[in-house]
Amino acid sequence: MAETVDFYSGVLGMPLTKTIELPGGGQHFFFDCGHGDSLAFFWFPNAPESVPGVSQPAHRPDQGDIVSAHGSMNHLALNVAADQIDACVAALREAGVECTEVWNHDDSEWGVSREQHDGVFVRSIYFSDPDGISLEIAAWTRDLGPHDVSHEPRRAADA
Repeated sequence: MAETVDFYSGVLGMPLTKTIELPGGGQHFFFDCGHGDSLAFFWFPNAPESVPGVSQPAHRPDQGDIVSAHGSMNHLALNVAADQIDACVAALREAGVECTEVWNHDDSEWGVSREQHDGVFVRSIYFSDPDGISLEIAAWTRDLGPHDVSHEPRRAADA
């Protein structure tokens, strides 16, 4: 939990707002992630290690496979103003956090463009916390509308 507090409060600037000691020595801590929302973490002294590729992606999107198990959290996207994305990259790298270059997500076949253009809807960087949780800083470049929801959700039987 100490590394989690150092990272989320120290590097990402999320204030620690509530701490709870659990029976058996565990802990449950809450961080203010903005807009009245909290990010909560549990720590248990005898918990099993995470399993990359199961409990979270084994890699960043620029380094390999991002598949994770159903029911796991693949990644968390945190919103920043569009004009702050480059400052976020600089701040992460200054803190020693490895991150991707800025990705320009669009509706093309590959879903990403090397260049920013009118079809880019979000600019993102990806990195991991000390426990391997995948994080994204997302700078939305336009408002989303009904036309942005155009795919039917699939089920395993559809594959």
